[in-house]
Amino acid sequence: MEQVVIGVDPHKLSATIEVVDHQEQLLGSGRFTTDQAGYASMRAYAKAWPGRIWAVEGANGAGRPLAQRLLEAGEHVVDVPAKLAARVRLFDTGHNRKTDAHDAHAVAIVAVRTTNLRVLKVDGALEAMRMLTDRREALTRRRVQTVCRLQALLAELLPGQVKRDITTGQAKAMLATVRPRDIAGKTRRRIAAEELAELIAVEAKIKKATAELKAMVLARDSRLMDIHGVGAVVAARILADVGDIARFADRNRFASWTGTAPLDASSGEQNRHRLSRAGNRRVNHMIHIAAVTQLRLDTDGRAYYRRKRAAGKKPQEALRCLKRRISDAIYKQLVKDAARACEADPGGHYGASQESSAVDLPPRIDTSDQPLPDPQPRRYAAPPATRKSPVAGPFATAG
Repeated sequence: MEQVVIGVDPHKLSATIEVVDHQEQLLGSGRFTTDQAGYASMRAYAKAWPGRIWAVEGANGAGRPLAQRLLEAGEHVVDVPAKLAARVRLFDTGHNRKTDAHDAHAVAIVAVRTTNLRVLKVDGALEAMRMLTDRREALTRRRVQTVCRLQALLAELLPGQVKRDITTGQAKAMLATVRPRDIAGKTRRRIAAEELAELIAVEAKIKKATAELKAMVLARDSRLMDIHGVGAVVAARILADVGDIARFADRNRFASWTGTAPLDASSGEQNRHRLSRAGNRRVNHMIHIAAVTQLRLDTDGRAYYRRKRAAGKKPQEALRCLKRRISDAIYKQLVKDAARACEADPGGHYGASQESSAVDLPPRIDTSDQPLPDPQPRRYAAPPATRKSPVAGPFATAG
């Protein structure tokens, strides 16, 4: 059975598709709405090609709802990064015009030509962890906004008495001492009381979400929280975004994906590296939290940071070295967790795979794979390599 690729340019209200074969010949195209009727029409149209692969652009963004619906329906779905589609669109046409039809064509061509696109799969527990992590981050931002509004009101009610880091108990005690008599003061105090009540409710939700995330991390038998500075929230975000650690060939690829590997800026006789702004910034932020936490405590990370400072590195440079060290420790622990899970599963196997339940940036991005300069030898072995199949890519069939 000949397999075809269906390139999808998704939007909130519509999805444009183009069907091509492995020789990039156009077989069909169409534009459908994303409501129930339009989705059903698109599925019915695609049934003409039983051996189909759906290539969705940006399955972590606008294409996420459609990708999840296709996965739940049992379809084979791969994620096409928007950057790769833009490159194909530029070099195929020469003018980089952006229309829905051109986008769908570029997405399909990327899926035909690229052999290492991530194949998405359904993992309900991991998807629930991702949603709960996003929810907790939204609640945290809401808490910061509420605290700022409450601080402003208290500064007007009690000039010169507002603390920098105020708790709900302190705010309640401060409001209890204020009894304004004018209409403006009474209104100000009432609004402050409402903001305090909202702050108490938000903090209760954050506490509940944190407890749920911790239970989810432990349920996956992950030991990420054994690393200093990695709590339930940090571990949940890493697990949700990484998915299958086997999609990273080694710790250098993982560091490149997390944005902790420096960019090679060498020229001629000069050997230089500079800070990388690429990679998954959410995971990079989690690693930053872990690094700052280690600096506050008497840990090996703080001793390592002090050694780097004594060697002449600036504070930010030493912190970036520590973040890379934590990234390697996280990769090592994820590899151990995956190996332990495979040992527990008689039918499981561990090896290089492009499948991931996390819908996120691809592991191969445009950053340096070089590790930070460090005289210390490698302290752990790379994950065991597996034999590559002679047939690779989205058109590979099971033997």
